[in-house]
Amino acid sequence: MLKQSLWGLFAIALSCALLFQSCGGSDNLRVDNAPVETTGQTTGQTTALEQEHQGDTPTPTPVAMAEPSVPVTGKEIVYATIEGQSITGYLAQPETLEAENQASEPLPAIITIHEWWGLNDNIKAMTRRLAGEGYTVLAVDLYSSKVATDPAEARDLMRTVMDNPGWAQENLFQASQFLTETYSAPAIGSIGWCFGGNWSLRTGLLLDGLDAIAIYYGQLILSAEALDGLDMPIIGFFGADDSSIPVQDVENFESILANLGKTADIHLYPGVGHAFANPSGQNYNAEAAEDAWQKTTAFFATHLKSS
Repeated sequence: MLKQSLWGLFAIALSCALLFQSCGGSDNLRVDNAPVETTGQTTGQTTALEQEHQGDTPTPTPVAMAEPSVPVTGKEIVYATIEGQSITGYLAQPETLEAENQASEPLPAIITIHEWWGLNDNIKAMTRRLAGEGYTVLAVDLYSSKVATDPAEARDLMRTVMDNPGWAQENLFQASQFLTETYSAPAIGSIGWCFGGNWSLRTGLLLDGLDAIAIYYGQLILSAEALDGLDMPIIGFFGADDSSIPVQDVENFESILANLGKTADIHLYPGVGHAFANPSGQNYNAEAAEDAWQKTTAFFATHLKSS
């Protein structure tokens, strides 16, 4: 459910101001139907992200399409309705569930949040791969079925969400509700990459009852007041050569979480840049990506399967 305390309201408003200061204009946020307005001024953060993706295209590769550890099924599914519009995502589960028609007990669930490219084949493959670890996994769509194929298009789609973050918040709220009500998920985690890493962090502030969040090179919140609203374990992965997220920001983020007594495991990989875990992009680093994957699966197994 949406966080209902005054603290939750404040944390969402503050996080939005910090996270989306790279986009000018006003954001109308909805928390329990209460609008919270924040404003931000353009900074160099969006430019830095564009530079990281300069000349990049999300081209599927054999590595990107790697099969999960066990057979899974994947399908397009409507999981939300916002302002009369049906929102379609991609849901994957272990194939044995289809064969048995029901699980002996409901599986924990994971919400996957796409990069700035959108819900493309790479994210669907990662969703299947996570499902192969024993989860019901829903890849949400924050771009209304649009998928970018070049950085300029991705930038414009990302800014559309920045201009109306309340729509994305409602999207994620209904995704969580869908997994709880339709699949009886006993625990729910979130994971996101790039743009989605930022939203995975925000989802931790948005939703009550979220059990774990994973952040892959998403823009960070560096306010102790906002981060104090996180009440679940956190894992994060960043590249030391990522110009869009300075090393000092990662270190400050880790330090603030430690000072607040949060359960956080932050990893900074030397010699790799932004999107190092995306095998369909030019910055892919196989060694760092595999290490992050092993840590991610262990993290979710600890905090979702034992809930």
